Amino acid sequence: MQILDGKTLSVTLQRELADKVDVLLAQGKRPPHLAAVIVGDNPASKVYVGHKIKACNRVGFKSSMITLSSEITQEELLVEIDKLNMDDSIDGYIVQLPLPRHIDPDVITVAVNPSKDVDGFHPVNIGKMAMGLDGFVPATPFGIITMLDRYNITTEGKSVVVLGRSNIVGTPMSILLSRNSKIGNATVTLTHSRTKNLKELLLQADIIVAAIGRNRFVTADMVKEGAIIIDVGINSIPDPSKKSGYRLVGDVDFEHVAEKCAFITPVPGGVGPLTVAALLLNTFKAYQTNEQ
Repeated sequence: MQILDGKTLSVTLQRELADKVDVLLAQGKRPPHLAAVIVGDNPASKVYVGHKIKACNRVGFKSSMITLSSEITQEELLVEIDKLNMDDSIDGYIVQLPLPRHIDPDVITVAVNPSKDVDGFHPVNIGKMAMGLDGFVPATPFGIITMLDRYNITTEGKSVVVLGRSNIVGTPMSILLSRNSKIGNATVTLTHSRTKNLKELLLQADIIVAAIGRNRFVTADMVKEGAIIIDVGINSIPDPSKKSGYRLVGDVDFEHVAEKCAFITPVPGGVGPLTVAALLLNTFKAYQTNEQ
């Protein structure tokens, strides 16, 4: 069993980006610029955006955080989005989810300029991904594909089961792994809460991508020997031994599943850090397009 160390790989990717930024600055060019919009005072959102801002600082990107009141109307938020779309100094930006209930996230996603959509959620970028065209891939799936590539894991001809059909992880992963590409050419089954005979499907899988949002849902009796496990889940469970009173676990019962696997991602320290790295890679790509 080998651990797929997302934390270490993320550091490597960020160092590679930092070297590229150093070259740009030496040529007298400006650094890439990523902006993040937070609506309201959701503590988790502030933590997530804080990680992204710190990562920007590490690689030499310029970063901006735009904090808006939870009372802002959808129309007022759309005005702010339009300002970001028109600002040539900003290469890419994200609108941190979740948004307040009175704001439709789909309306906001569609309002983002596809060329600045470094989260990769806009329908234009999703469509390009489905067609195998160049665009921005959603950050978490992009991070997973990069991990599989850097660890030289072969997906061609493999049976893959994706647990979860969200537009952020599950559905994009099913598309990416089935595409005709180096990390692709797999036979993919996309499963969800209404899938029947799920255990039987998982037992046939060479690769499992777990993004169902249920703590330790995938147990050892659902996994065949030598499987590859990508655990996207981040769930908190009570743990009195921790100062915080809780600890993070994934959608996979790591303790009992790991010994059966060829490769497995831990939680934390697996997919999460690569999501941040992938966001930076998308921003650098947006910068290159903007500067042409």
